[in-house]
Amino acid sequence: MTFLFQGLTMGLAYVAPIGLQNLFVINSALGQPKHRALLTAFIVIFFDIALSLSCFFGIGALMQRYAWLQAVILLVGSLIVLFIGFGLLRTHPTTQAPQAVVTALGKTIVTAFVVTWCNPQAIIDGTMLLGAFHVSMPASSATPFITGVALASVIWFAGITLLISRFKTVFNAKLLRGINLVCGGIIILYGAKLLWTFIQLVH
Repeated sequence: MTFLFQGLTMGLAYVAPIGLQNLFVINSALGQPKHRALLTAFIVIFFDIALSLSCFFGIGALMQRYAWLQAVILLVGSLIVLFIGFGLLRTHPTTQAPQAVVTALGKTIVTAFVVTWCNPQAIIDGTMLLGAFHVSMPASSATPFITGVALASVIWFAGITLLISRFKTVFNAKLLRGINLVCGGIIILYGAKLLWTFIQLVH
């Protein structure tokens, strides 16, 4: 139980900071019906848990062994992050009925995959953080620990989706536009930082 709780608390600290996944889930909760926003959240949870498992059990070893792989992840990831950021700047949300803005399921799945698996910072941070925990604990403790991490993902993403869906009526089109502008600007800076890291790596 100790390692399960440790994984839960560490997992919450890992997913709570505002990043691409959180922004995607928040925007979904603001713009879509609650049942569809929850579906989006659970799709993100699926990819997030898959990434956590990969980081915990070995993707870090590949990145440490092949420097070119880290460079590729940084380059491709930074360009994708910049694309998402500029896309948010161009978006003009409305307060129309949720049924009119439901996103196609295929697009939701692709976007959820992109904000999780094409986010180099999440991969690098997850590798360093979860990989370090894996190395530092007894083998018998690995399963309860990573279970706690997975549980944290479920609690966090489902929780913020339900919370925002409950209170989204206080948001109007102007406020939504402001949120997108702020989030888009942050994401663009984030993408630029990743691109600069790539440039430093190759030089």
